[in-house]
Formats: sequence, C-alpha cells, structure tokens
Amino acid sequence: MKAAYIEKFGGPEVLQYGDLPDPVAGSGEVVVDVHAATVNAADWKFRAGEYARHSNVKFPQIPGRDFSGVVSAVGDGADLKVGDAVFGVLGAGKEGTYCEKVAIPAALVAKKPDGLSHIDAAALALTGLTAINSVEDTLKLRRGETILIQGGAGGVAGFAIQFAKYLGARVITTCSAANVDYVRSLGADQVIDYNAENFTRVVSGCDAVFDTVGGDVAKQSYAVLKPGGRAAFIASGAEAPKPDRSDVAGLRPPVPRSRKAMERIAELYVAGAVKPPEVKLYKLSQAADAHRLSQARHFRGKLVFQVR
Repeated sequence: MKAAYIEKFGGPEVLQYGDLPDPVAGSGEVVVDVHAATVNAADWKFRAGEYARHSNVKFPQIPGRDFSGVVSAVGDGADLKVGDAVFGVLGAGKEGTYCEKVAIPAALVAKKPDGLSHIDAAALALTGLTAINSVEDTLKLRRGETILIQGGAGGVAGFAIQFAKYLGARVITTCSAANVDYVRSLGADQVIDYNAENFTRVVSGCDAVFDTVGGDVAKQSYAVLKPGGRAAFIASGAEAPKPDRSDVAGLRPPVPRSRKAMERIAELYVAGAVKPPEVKLYKLSQAADAHRLSQARHFRGKLVFQVR
C-alpha cells in the first residue's frame, strides 16, 4: 500500500511517500480501505518526537489518527462485513492512518451515514470525539450556561461551538478577524478578535472554558471563570494547567475511543446539529506541506488527505 511515513523523528521534511506492507485483520479487527484521513496537531507532535511513549518506537512509522473508508477484510469475531462504509479513530496512543489501508478493532468504528462523504466523515471523527468528550462528558455543559471556546476556527473548536449551541449554551469564542464570519456561521454568540482585544478584559463570569490553543491563552483562561467554574484543556499536554485560584477546576479530557462515540457524532450530523468544517484537501504525497500548514496554526477547519 502507499503511505506517508517517517524513518526518524524531525521536521516536516522527514515525511516520505512510498510503499509499505498491507495490514492484516487480527481477531476482532477489520481492514479498512482508507478514502480520507485528516491532519491533527497530534500528528506533527508525533512526527517531531514530542511524545515520551514513542521514545522506543520501531521505524518506519505512519502518522495519523482518524479516517473514513470501506471495510475490505474482516477478522474472526468482528461484527462488520466487507463493503461497510465506516469512520473512526485509532485506539489511544496509536498512529497510522496516512495510508491506503488500516487495521483497527471493529469495536472502535461506526458506520458512516449515507449522506456524509468520506472526506467530511474523516473531518468530523477525532474533532467530534474530542469536542463531545470535552464539552459534554468533561465540562458537563448545561443549557443556559455560558462557555468560552478558545480558537474557534479550528476543527475541534468549530465542532464544539455547534455542539455547545445544540446543548443550549451561550457561546463566546476567539479567532482572528479573517475568521469572524466563519465562527458566527457556526453559531457563536460573541466573537473576540484576539489580535484586537484581550479576552480577559471583555469576558467574565463564564461557567466553562474549552481551550484548544494552549500556552499563555490556556493559563489566562481561568480569569474569565465565575466561582465554581471549570475549564477543559486539550493543547497543554497530559495535564491541565494549574489554576492560580482555588475556586475553579482545571480538567484534561481523556477522549476515550469507542463505537458509541462515533455513533454519537453520526447522530448529531444526521440531526443537523453539526455540519462538517471547511476542508483543505491534500494528497498523501503532500504530507509535508500539510504538516507545515498545520504546525503554523493559521488555517481554519480541517486539513484532509483524499486517499482514494
């Protein structure tokens, strides 16, 4: 199979494109012919060797965590059949979707809704999984509450804006001036241009914050919470930044993988509660270019590999 892969950790230039062995379906697994896979920030962090758990990996390694495609082989005990259109996210700590075929436990994938393209299904997979686990399961956002979502033009944050509105919350978000109309189209009630305003000066009394940016933005996010408020962080490493006040909570969503979670995303799409993000398409052979753009963080929506 064709794949984008690395033989060593490093910058975008270490990404190669070529042939690697096809995977085989083990017990309870399926092999999926990948039609689309996406670029996530975790991918270039993996490529750069930033995860301690990968210190002893054997090369070559294929980046990537989510995908959409069609089942082409079924292992013993798997409850799917050849020809099923599915989408999903690899198990926690697993990489390997920048390729034409992927083996995955059947229990981690769900059937793709008929009206959803493979490109859009892939774009919703890890973004939706992360947003739902962060907003609903971790922050436990409730109707009538106010949430600040940092970095609203990104894939995860864009899903989170729509999902928070679906849950009945008031949504404030931050973005650059170029993306104001885009995040408003997703349902944001108040938009802050982070280049023109400091969010800590114009926002206060929030019930919850969902930070997808990290760094100083994450640390400053506690300032806008009301007493008893809670904040969830996905761009600050394995643990949430420690709050500088004792009356709020900092949380790190676990983002567990499951078919149920994928089915929840599918249900939200079918119900019209969320729509796919804007997408910029790449070929697998353009993986280095996609990583450069992703790492620069100046784009909106999702970067997607059209594999087939």
